[in-house]
This record gives sequence, C-alpha cells and structure tokens, in this order.
Amino acid sequence: MEMAIFLVVGALSIGFSLAMILAPKPVTSAMSLVAVMFCLAVLFAMQSAHLIAILQILVYAGAIMVLFLFVIMLLNLREKEGAESHTKGYAQMFGGAMALAILVVVVGLTHMPASPAGLSSDRFGTTAEVGRLLFTKYILPFEITSVLLLAALVGAVALVKIRMR
Repeated sequence: MEMAIFLVVGALSIGFSLAMILAPKPVTSAMSLVAVMFCLAVLFAMQSAHLIAILQILVYAGAIMVLFLFVIMLLNLREKEGAESHTKGYAQMFGGAMALAILVVVVGLTHMPASPAGLSSDRFGTTAEVGRLLFTKYILPFEITSVLLLAALVGAVALVKIRMR
C-alpha cells in the first residue's frame, strides 16, 4: 500500500514539476510549484517526519509562495509572445531531461547511507531532533538566513515605496 501511495505521489510531483516548467504564465507556474510542495509534504509524512511535512506546507507552500506571487504581481510579468515562446518549451524540456539523466547517473554511482550521520531513523523528523540540530550544529546558517530574509523584506518595502511616489 505504501509503495502504491509513493508511486502515485511521485508521479504527481513529476507531473506538477513539468507543468511548473512548461506553464506559459508565471502564476500557473507558481501554483504548480505549490502542488509539488504538497506532494513533497506527503512523502515526508510517509517517512514519519511529520514536523518536516508540516513545515514544508507552512513555509514553502504558504509563506514562500505568497512571496513569489507578490513579486510576480509587483513586477507585472506577462506571457511572452513571438517565436521565442514556441521554442522555449522544447529547450526547457530538453534541459530538464538532461538534468534528470545526470541526477540518475550521480545517484546511481554514489552510495547513500541508510540514515544521516548521527541520526537514528526513529528520531528522524521529530520536533526535538530538528530543534537540537537547528540550534546547535546549524545555528550559524540559521542566523545568516534570518538576516538575509530581513534584508529582502526591507528591500521589498523600499521598492514599493519608490514605485508609489
């Protein structure tokens, strides 16, 4: 049963990923990305990483996608017309196929350990384990990310204020 769910969700995520790349309109592409994020959350939940699954939905499908849509609306992006838009889909499809082929080769040639170093499978994705790793081993990247997000927020507000004048 788990394998069937995995195959269905995996096929859906690949389909939504292709829709995201090939969509002619940016908002359609962003909505396809939201669907991919939900599929990833289901895969995390299947591995008993419920905290990571909820964070995937809240952070990526929620907050980040709202930010993407805000930028799309702020920049007023439109669909391109002309000869370039017809060949663009084929070039993207070829690039995606090449990236997938390279990924399959790299994953096939590397040995993946059963679980990350120092992390037992029964604690993977739990709130306590994520908190312990986030505030001990990964504290510096966490703080750098928070400063970068603050700078992006200040920049977005500055751009909107300049445009409103």
